[in-house]
Amino acid sequence: MAKEAFPVTLTDAEWRAKLTPEQYRIARQEGTERAFTPGNFEGEKRAGDYACVGCGTVLWRSEDKFDSGTGWPSFVRPAAEGAVATKTDWKLVLPRTECHCATCGAHMGHVFPDGPAPTGQRWCINGAVLDFKPKG
Repeated sequence: MAKEAFPVTLTDAEWRAKLTPEQYRIARQEGTERAFTPGNFEGEKRAGDYACVGCGTVLWRSEDKFDSGTGWPSFVRPAAEGAVATKTDWKLVLPRTECHCATCGAHMGHVFPDGPAPTGQRWCINGAVLDFKPKG
């Protein structure tokens, strides 16, 4: 989890009570779900918004979602400037850019420079930490 101060801050006990064990592992301990996990929104095609399970902030929009073939929901950009923050992740041999909710610090996934136009970015997100809100 990102160590900075965030507008929404809960104690560890409060996070554990609010989130499922899998959500807690990903959002608060910077875990990753398995690719193609059932229910991770990778195949979701309906119009709607994807919000953070930790605080409800809308972070991604269906119109920016694309099928990356990776097994995780992928987006070309966040829903709004400043909604998602990034930091360098050194857990593997090469550095990656980790992304997290700028409101509560929940770990979302990583962003890579191999996405489609218009941004060329692939925001590869763990579906377990998303709350899909269909439009209509």
